[in-house]
Amino acid sequence: MYKPFDKTQVVLRRSAVVVAGIVCAPTLVMPPLASRIYSHLHQVWLKDSTKPVWLAESEKAGGFL
Repeated sequence: MYKPFDKTQVVLRRSAVVVAGIVCAPTLVMPPLASRIYSHLHQVWLKDSTKPVWLAESEKAGGFL
């Protein structure tokens, strides 16, 4: 049902996250804005298939969520 991304797409996504983190670095000194940006970048970093990140993480946790 869910399709895993190929390795090049995962590498491109993670490279984009690193670039976005560097570009957004000056705005990350403001705590309310920083937490939202970090959260979004973390979700993009973890995504390696069409499966929602929350579902993949809950399956890793053993179904506690």
